[in-house]
Amino acid sequence: MNIERLSKSEIIFKVLAYFLVTIFALMCLYPIVYAFSVSISGKIAYESGEIWLFPKDITIQAYKVVLYDKSFWIAYTNTIFYTVIGTAWSMFISLTGAYVLSKDKLLGKRKWNFLLVFTMWFSAGMIPMYLNYKEMHVDNKWGMVIAFGVQAYNIILLRNAFSTVPKDIEEAATIDGANELQIFSRVYIPMSGASIATVTLFYAISRWNGYYWSRMLLRDSTETPLQVYLRIQIENFQKQGEDGVVDYAYSTDSLIYAIIICSIIPVLIIYPYIQKYFARGVNLGGVKG
Repeated sequence: MNIERLSKSEIIFKVLAYFLVTIFALMCLYPIVYAFSVSISGKIAYESGEIWLFPKDITIQAYKVVLYDKSFWIAYTNTIFYTVIGTAWSMFISLTGAYVLSKDKLLGKRKWNFLLVFTMWFSAGMIPMYLNYKEMHVDNKWGMVIAFGVQAYNIILLRNAFSTVPKDIEEAATIDGANELQIFSRVYIPMSGASIATVTLFYAISRWNGYYWSRMLLRDSTETPLQVYLRIQIENFQKQGEDGVVDYAYSTDSLIYAIIICSIIPVLIIYPYIQKYFARGVNLGGVKG
């Protein structure tokens, strides 16, 4: 970029834009830095309000407690199961459903698409949904994977992405002898990579952060995900603090933040590699008629 060719107003706009983006980025980064600082800070430094950015009286005792807790690893394993298997199941249903709904030769296409969108406008309500899940015995790991497999909005994103695939390419593949499955796997999926990556990330983050229905439906503590484990630990730590049962050498908040940091590490590692697909994927799959 040649600065000499820019007018004064353009230079001011770019400087202001970069300044605001930098401030916004720092605001997003601060909670993570603060959580990490608290997780490795001593109890006195934290409870006296000395921690606002950098850690003080550094100790890793909170991480030792978390990492040596067998329940933590069970919950972590469950979350990985829900994320990997659940996302794979969701993508299978969403991709095949979106492909069918994108085909002009589908009988009653407009009606099927209307029914899909209708589920985004209206729902039975929280209590009927809960009773329905209970009636279907959605109270175990596989039940959670299958019952929460599809989101209408994600199917619409993929359907619209598939609709942008040129029909000439599909016709050429048909002439070459490709069947419907081959067209789907070798034409539509490769040409919709950005939208597929975006929807995959949507599903993965939703599964990774799943809390409410897991807390409501799961009965076996060995099947609870990381977010439920975190909530239970927070309640236990708060109760112990109120009852004065224990007197940790570090704040109980350090334990909570240590669990939070451990739980977001995979997301922080994976997200930078696929975030570039977000804007392109949403633009390609934007909701339209």
